[in-house]
Amino acid sequence: MRSRRKLRFRLVVSFALFGFGLSALFAFAALNIRSRVEDQLVNASLLDDARWANQQAHEHPGGASGSRLLTGTVLSDRTLYKAPLQWQNLPNGVHDIYEVEGDGQRHHYKLAVYRENGIISFLRYDVSREELGKQQLLFSVIGAVFLFGLLSLVIGLWLSRKVLKPVSELARRLRDFRKTGQREPLAPHFADDEVGELALALDEYSQRLTAMVERDREFNSDVSHELRTPLAVIASTTELLQGSPDLTDKLRERLKRIERSSRQATELIEALLLLSRAERRGPTRGETTEVAKVASDVIESQRPQMRDKPISIELQVKQPLSVNAPASVLSVALTNLIGNAIKYTLEGTVTVEITGDRIEIIDTGPGIKPEDAERLFQRGVRGEGAGGSGAGLGLAIVRRLCDLYGWEVSMRPRTDTNGAIASIVFA
Repeated sequence: MRSRRKLRFRLVVSFALFGFGLSALFAFAALNIRSRVEDQLVNASLLDDARWANQQAHEHPGGASGSRLLTGTVLSDRTLYKAPLQWQNLPNGVHDIYEVEGDGQRHHYKLAVYRENGIISFLRYDVSREELGKQQLLFSVIGAVFLFGLLSLVIGLWLSRKVLKPVSELARRLRDFRKTGQREPLAPHFADDEVGELALALDEYSQRLTAMVERDREFNSDVSHELRTPLAVIASTTELLQGSPDLTDKLRERLKRIERSSRQATELIEALLLLSRAERRGPTRGETTEVAKVASDVIESQRPQMRDKPISIELQVKQPLSVNAPASVLSVALTNLIGNAIKYTLEGTVTVEITGDRIEIIDTGPGIKPEDAERLFQRGVRGEGAGGSGAGLGLAIVRRLCDLYGWEVSMRPRTDTNGAIASIVFA
């Protein structure tokens, strides 16, 4: 999983790493160049002095100049002397040698060797003190690198606050808009830059979204009126026809089917409209609903689905339970779950069990496969052997309603016998 980091944090870290890396690279290059140039200059100077000493010894054997050179007075920290036997085979040039002096310390020398006119001249130069100076320079450069790294971090903090201030202001205005619900244009509050372009794009998106919500609201209002009226006419007409004394049993059964279909259509329309309003305005709370009472009403309304099937419905209230939601929301959810249990159960019992934090609908139908339990809540998915008509919207609507109110709805197969268990766990 990719870790999430704030944009400001990434900017600060990037700026600090860039400053630290650039300072370290510059320090390394400076030290390397200084060491190479210094080494070349020292070698060239030593070799020139050795050549000059050789010429002086050749032109003035035993003279004052040669004597002055042999005593090392050319430079205060250089000494010219006759070569030990182990140095006599060294070729012309400058060589690095290490010797332990009388103080017990190991010293680093540069030894310049020059052969000409049968004379070998040596010039030894102690570079130990310069190496100590190099160490001090190295420590100073390391300290400077860390200092510039810290300075880069401080500058990065300041620049990130400066650069991201318009973005933070845009986010604050969006949060205020979400709290107050009053839309106001964002673009006039920002400069004509990238953030201003983003604010303008958000304004255009907000306008399109507002128009879409208005159209949706008008459509829901029209649908609510236009569909409820004919369904109410169908329901009242069916009720009047069922009261006629000269109806045959076949016609009476057909009228009951029309009544059930009308009631199911009314419940589906109510559920869709309720869900649409709730998702647009947020869940409606403040109303306490007795789960047992709603479950009892739903069971009575679903009894006509049993027809002549050898099944029974039981309501078991082990603990009283109330939820902070409208009764219509719970009724829509339970109607779908209990109705499905009755539809799929050919014989046996449908048990509605209420405990301290949940309600479970347990049936003795054919059951479900464990891998299909979650798929049944997807839109357009219907269980095997469902038969009849429908688009498979019932359980999908139940899932959306439960998610809206923070409830957890699930379906699982029974382990003791055939059947399935549908449950709603209330938050």
